[in-house]
Amino acid sequence: MTMQPTLFEGSKRLVYDDAIELTLQSMQAYGPEHENWGIAWSGGKDSSATLTLIIHLIDVGKLKPPKSLTVFYADTRLELPPLAIAAERIMEQLAARGIRCEVVRAPLDKRFMVYILGRGVPPPNNNTLRWCTRQIKIDPMAAALEARINEFDGKILMITGVREGESAIRDKRITMSCGKDGAECGQGWYQEVLPNAKGIRGRIATLAPLLHWRVCNIWDWLRIYAPMIEYGGWFTAAIADAYGGDEAEEKNARTGCAGCPLASKDMALDTIVAMPAWSHLAPLKRLKPLWRKLREPENRLRKAGLERLKNGSVAANPQRMGPLTFEARLMGLETVLSIQAECNAEAIRLGRPLLDILNPEEEERIRELIAAETWPQGWDGDEPTADTPMDTIFADGSVQPLFL
Repeated sequence: MTMQPTLFEGSKRLVYDDAIELTLQSMQAYGPEHENWGIAWSGGKDSSATLTLIIHLIDVGKLKPPKSLTVFYADTRLELPPLAIAAERIMEQLAARGIRCEVVRAPLDKRFMVYILGRGVPPPNNNTLRWCTRQIKIDPMAAALEARINEFDGKILMITGVREGESAIRDKRITMSCGKDGAECGQGWYQEVLPNAKGIRGRIATLAPLLHWRVCNIWDWLRIYAPMIEYGGWFTAAIADAYGGDEAEEKNARTGCAGCPLASKDMALDTIVAMPAWSHLAPLKRLKPLWRKLREPENRLRKAGLERLKNGSVAANPQRMGPLTFEARLMGLETVLSIQAECNAEAIRLGRPLLDILNPEEEERIRELIAAETWPQGWDGDEPTADTPMDTIFADGSVQPLFL
């Protein structure tokens, strides 16, 4: 019987031994400086590889364990179902090892669906209104970190799955928004934002020990090595499969939320619904068109004239489009519920896991906010809809009359 090569010894060395060795050196250099570690985990490929590798290094005695280790799972409530299911299984494995794992979610009123369909804030876009990454990932993570840090003295080392993908970068801050070389949505924000977050400033250091890994290294670890008993027996092969298996290496796979309104194409969702086991999730492809529709003028209000700010100055963008009408919010709610119901009816027939992107608590809160006639700050609801013809008013007060 042929023995499997280990990561650190034997004549048959892995093609990315150097990558693993750099990761180990990084952890050995900075890990001992901190008694308490945290791992930011999104459930995607990079952070899952980071999480399972770090624990493996501890298990085999290559890395001295910290006094405390906390895994922070960022649950946006919009995770791609196969990744969400894999995350549940990995959390069970963490619990069996006695490792503390906190599920981090945004407060109810700030969750993606509730914020849009309840409060009426338009879906995010890449130009002027990119609120989602900070609100459903970064701010909840900072709050969870602050609560955890306050349980002990000193600092915490926050380990992230950020990858540059080209070469190891030393003594530089990685300030990526969505990353590159197939990096996960929002991961670079942890490097940039968390050390300066209010309440934890000066008490957190971030480290990206897989910064130099290539995407092929990630696939090999998730699909081949991490699932082996000698490397931890992790439920990670399903994560690689969710990205498209062997084909994922060729298309520089990246995931975000299901139906992400910021991505030009739903590559990850397209890949998943093309698989026979997940084809019943095809109705999720109607989410992206829904977000586009909700941004259209007939579904939103518009400022009718010059707007005075609290400091007395004039807003630079008079007549800007604003929140969603109540009719649009209810339409969006019914569409999301219909998508979820269609997916789950087929899931029940096939014996597959149920979809949960909008639970009863969130639906109830959306209806409460609509019934209470809730508007975002600065809007009172008597503004005209954005498709109403009107004179054009410029920031300097000049007016271009509407010619009919």
